[in-house]
Amino acid sequence: MKKILLTVLGCVAMVVVSKAQDPNFSQFFASPLTLNPALTGKFDGVIRVAGNYRNQWPSISNAFNTYTVSADMGILQNRIPEGDQFGVGLIGFSDKAGDGVLVTNHVGLSVAYHKSLDENLNHQIGAGFQGMYTNKRLDVSRLKFGDMLTPFGFTGISEETLVGQGNQALHYFDLNAGVFYNGSTDGYNNFYLGASMYHINRPKESFNGANFILNPRTTIQAGGKIPLGSSYNYLHLAANHSMQAKANNTSVGGAVSVNVNNDEDNPTNVYLGSWYRFGDAVIPYMGLEFGEFRFGASYDVNISKLKAASNARGGVEISLIYIRKYVDPNMRKLNCPRF
Repeated sequence: MKKILLTVLGCVAMVVVSKAQDPNFSQFFASPLTLNPALTGKFDGVIRVAGNYRNQWPSISNAFNTYTVSADMGILQNRIPEGDQFGVGLIGFSDKAGDGVLVTNHVGLSVAYHKSLDENLNHQIGAGFQGMYTNKRLDVSRLKFGDMLTPFGFTGISEETLVGQGNQALHYFDLNAGVFYNGSTDGYNNFYLGASMYHINRPKESFNGANFILNPRTTIQAGGKIPLGSSYNYLHLAANHSMQAKANNTSVGGAVSVNVNNDEDNPTNVYLGSWYRFGDAVIPYMGLEFGEFRFGASYDVNISKLKAASNARGGVEISLIYIRKYVDPNMRKLNCPRF
């Protein structure tokens, strides 16, 4: 069985090229600039830096490894109306499939503007755009096929017709956009609804004449933060639905944050919760927020038809967010969503 899985893994790169589905994070709420370009600058603080790492199907060696890092901030605070926010950000994104057979790198710039809808700053609506430069590299010489399997491993010669030898590369410009609304009824609770679209310009991917038009991907996200009693503890709910070509991906769930130091302004919060990705995985989650940092860890427990092959192991994922707080403690805060 293990050798058969290795054969499947060797063909992963070609599957990714043919179907061209975007990688995604189980902790979608901890990767704001990949979730929705309209979330650029949508936080209380001077600057936000976010990093994410995902190892998909760890029972199959180096099947998929995904990394992203982003930084965003608000600008022109003294030149725009109070309660509005103009955000700019940078993002880097890398995905390695099939033990590095297929490597995709993205570098992008995001901008967004958030308009306050009331004098209490409880409601905002925003829109954002994101331009991405993508470079994709396929190392054909490292592909493995079933007819190469011998009693000594993949030492045979394949009769498959390959598109070329060595590295095949392509690059293109990509355009993404999104809208986002968030509101509150009392300044403590919070709810939000957003939508985004990726690959609006439908870039063409081509390896040696084999052309593929990248399908647009549409995502819808919603959630909220609900106070629990009179303490500083909250229930956080979040859902995300993604559609690309004939593929659908829906995740719903939530986490409880417990304020262990009973401090509203500088909390130390412990997060415990779980998400469910329909037809695919149960995702336990735990997190810790202290000072200007928030750390999260999750683990996909595979419940799909691939459960036997993956030993129910879907993916390990960690996230780290740093938000530099305002120097002036009296600066009026926006009612930004908390994920």
